[in-house]
Amino acid sequence: MANVSAPSQSTLQSLANPTRFVSLADRLLPWLAALTVALMAAGLYLGFFVAPADYQQGETVRIMFVHVPAAWVGMFVYVVMASAALGSLVWKHPLADVTARAAAPVGAVFTLICLVTGSLWGRPMWGAWWVWDARLTSMLVLLLMYLGLIALWHTIEDPIRAGRVAAILILVGVINIPIIKFSVDWWYTLHQPASVFRFDGPTIHISMLIPLLLMGAAFMSLVAVMILMSMKNEILRRRIRAISIRAAYEGRKERA
Repeated sequence: MANVSAPSQSTLQSLANPTRFVSLADRLLPWLAALTVALMAAGLYLGFFVAPADYQQGETVRIMFVHVPAAWVGMFVYVVMASAALGSLVWKHPLADVTARAAAPVGAVFTLICLVTGSLWGRPMWGAWWVWDARLTSMLVLLLMYLGLIALWHTIEDPIRAGRVAAILILVGVINIPIIKFSVDWWYTLHQPASVFRFDGPTIHISMLIPLLLMGAAFMSLVAVMILMSMKNEILRRRIRAISIRAAYEGRKERA
């Protein structure tokens, strides 16, 4: 047991150093970017040129290859933020708050993409751009939570205090994630039930399942690229802020 936990702890301690983290991110980013392009190209080709049209929805079903991965990513990013919030409050990891703050705009963008593409898909299928359906409403709540957290970080100037308050709100809001996931099972809804991640296996045809999973993997890789780049920017912004505060303090000290 000791042999397993010791390297993990050492890795976490190593990544706690922002300089080492930035160096690691610089090495990972080109590989992740290349992986994203490859997965996206394969997923888009199979989804838009090889997969058959749906027998009921026709060509409009191809919106699924963007809409569904965007929904997965929107929820996944919030789970990442909740893990970071826990790391910030419990273990005081110096990069945990940076991770949560960097991930929030990324999660908001993909949640918005999910809602917009869902609306475009719902108009021909349901005859309405929007309905107060349980799945749609809980996704809208997720977007509002992302926007609220972003506003909070910009409202409180002290990053430590802002991070602490945001971490608490993130952990409270994580209850919305299982509500989104199981809303189609718990309540009668216009939204179709889950067809991929089910206890009894996927119900979607393999010709659509493969490009859908490829697009999901591409979106996940893209999110990793965006969060790593955003974290680097956040670390740089905090360093500049620390230098500015120190310069101002030294200036006052010299004048006194």
